[in-house]
Amino acid sequence: MKIYRGIEEFNPVQNAVVTSGTFDGVHLGHKVILKRLIQLAKKRQGESVVLTFWPHPRFVLYPNDTSLKLLSTFQEKASYLSDLGIDHLIKIEFTKKFSQLSSEEFIHNILIDKIGTKLLVIGYDHRFGKNREGSFQYLANNSHKYGFEIEEIPRQDIENIAVSSTKIRNALESGEIKTANEFIGNNYSLTGKVIKGSQIGRDLGFPTANIVVEESYKLIPADGAYAVKIGYQDRWYNGMLNIGFRPTVNGTTRTIETHIFDFNQNLYGQVLTIGFVEKIRGEKKFENLEALSKQLTLDRKDAMKILD
Repeated sequence: MKIYRGIEEFNPVQNAVVTSGTFDGVHLGHKVILKRLIQLAKKRQGESVVLTFWPHPRFVLYPNDTSLKLLSTFQEKASYLSDLGIDHLIKIEFTKKFSQLSSEEFIHNILIDKIGTKLLVIGYDHRFGKNREGSFQYLANNSHKYGFEIEEIPRQDIENIAVSSTKIRNALESGEIKTANEFIGNNYSLTGKVIKGSQIGRDLGFPTANIVVEESYKLIPADGAYAVKIGYQDRWYNGMLNIGFRPTVNGTTRTIETHIFDFNQNLYGQVLTIGFVEKIRGEKKFENLEALSKQLTLDRKDAMKILD
């Protein structure tokens, strides 16, 4: 898949089959649209093109509202789309100026002039342009003057999946990892750099890699212990992870600490990807470190059973 960091980098391709959206998390509902896009591109001997807006429009239109957390960074989104088999991904910088484009300007300036769209694929309730004035009906009524065809994914095809990014966020924030993963179609993941921690885990016999996620907008699941897969240097390892404030040792900041089973390499400064498989338990304050160590032993057994 070719990635373009701006519309100006893209040169029109033959028989461009196009869709657009934020595609946060690239969940099962999105995949209905994306798989149809790929199918139509192959049928027409064309190429699939995805337009995605970055940063998320809400970050630009409501800069003081930090409540929205995203399921994927741009890099993660690009990786998911590449795995699906998309040919071209164009990142459209979403600015206040861009938000003022009318639907006609978006169609002519972007879809026709910049991309050379031959077929546009959209979800049943997709809208675009200033004040979301553009719709499938609007496109259908004016298709004769655009020079490209339009296909709308039927309402029932998407609603039968019963998935939305909001449902996934709610599940993750409640620690319902299995539900979230079912909606996404794979394990929810995050990526971060390993920093030096307090090394209490090492003293307990459970050395941990303390992970910092640089993107403040990235959604971190609910506090608690999880069975996880850890991606490092093109390999995946089994492990367990804790998110929370470490009340047993009077922690004051929220941390993400992962223990990789049967692993003894120095990971400081390295980048790890965490795939959440299932929640083991909520965060709890233990009487002392000995009680915490006993619980960690039980957590390891539970995690190994889940991951096996």
